[in-house]
Amino acid sequence: MAASVPDIRSVKAKALQLFAERFNEQAAVCVYAPGRVNLIGEHTDYNEGFVLPMALPLVTVIAGKSHDGRKTKIISSSDVVDATNEFEFEAGKRADIKSGEPKWANYVKGCIANFICDVPAFNAVIVSTVPAGAGLSSSAALEVATYTFLEALSGKKPEKPEQKALACQKAEHDFAGVPCGIMDQFISTMGKEGCALLLDCRDLTIKQIPMVHIDDYVFLITNSNAPHKLSSSAYCERRDCCYEAAKMLGKKSLRDADMNDILALISRNIASDCVVRRARHVITEIQRTQDAAVALEKGDFQLFGRLMNESHDSLRDDYEVSSKELDSLVSAAREVDGVLGSRLTGAGFGGCTVTLLRKDAVNKAIQHMKAKYSGVPAFYIATPTGGAREVSIN
Repeated sequence: MAASVPDIRSVKAKALQLFAERFNEQAAVCVYAPGRVNLIGEHTDYNEGFVLPMALPLVTVIAGKSHDGRKTKIISSSDVVDATNEFEFEAGKRADIKSGEPKWANYVKGCIANFICDVPAFNAVIVSTVPAGAGLSSSAALEVATYTFLEALSGKKPEKPEQKALACQKAEHDFAGVPCGIMDQFISTMGKEGCALLLDCRDLTIKQIPMVHIDDYVFLITNSNAPHKLSSSAYCERRDCCYEAAKMLGKKSLRDADMNDILALISRNIASDCVVRRARHVITEIQRTQDAAVALEKGDFQLFGRLMNESHDSLRDDYEVSSKELDSLVSAAREVDGVLGSRLTGAGFGGCTVTLLRKDAVNKAIQHMKAKYSGVPAFYIATPTGGAREVSIN
């Protein structure tokens, strides 16, 4: 059976209880931000393409209260942290905040440093149900939850929600040292219940894609429990291949290329086979993502499932970011009647798969995937939820 995802109320209650126990007072502010699953559109973001994520009911909750002292203290009961589950630092001007140990705290510090104003010292607790290392964006959930907490604490907000997402991305770049794209922060900030989010990574425009006629279908997330193994060098190699292909074609990015350009690279014999395959994945994936958004909007889940399958096959064969664990889960899922499509989600080399299937096929799919998989997977039934927000403490 799929793991039951604790609802936001129970996670909130745990955070409020932990705050009361550790700080001997009641929290004044409570917020949450969701993790996400990318339905389709992998490794397109740094090529100015499209992505299509949805926000998950897996969330990071922060509860806390400001005080008149000089120290900010944060305690975490969360998978996103390492062995050190609390830290304390001097509150003050944003410009004076520096990264350090523990590493997970840098996601929080970075958001404080990139907030729109200085904030007073505070005490807070973090409770999260977003699994770390699974490709479901536990880091962005922590960042966006932190920024939302600071908004509630200070009463200040940026004029546009994309400014909040960009500030959280900058926090991850500068404080955590992770050169992430913008998708995770955008969906965690701007997710809408019942919708996926089509994000144009060139101009950062968004379109909410309602999941119409989805009543008979569901997305099943399967955590392989094989951590990400995509090293920074492997990531850079793929990114550089894309940039090299665009340069050869005289394009600003592969967003401006099409399959005729791939044929030109081959016929002119100016690119290595590796460069051709990397570029082919990106060009076809950008088109698949746009087609998938249209299919989802029309309720054409058969087409959406086929596009998911094509996406995984391209990630496996052309971009080479799958793994034996992910391929095993995807292959097993596709063998089940009622499964429309299955693919890896996230950067690859570990993490999760996402499968579109009929609701009445969920239990059969889970049992079959468990039987075929050599590891111990975890399953979550995913429905699109809303983005970050403040919640009542009552």
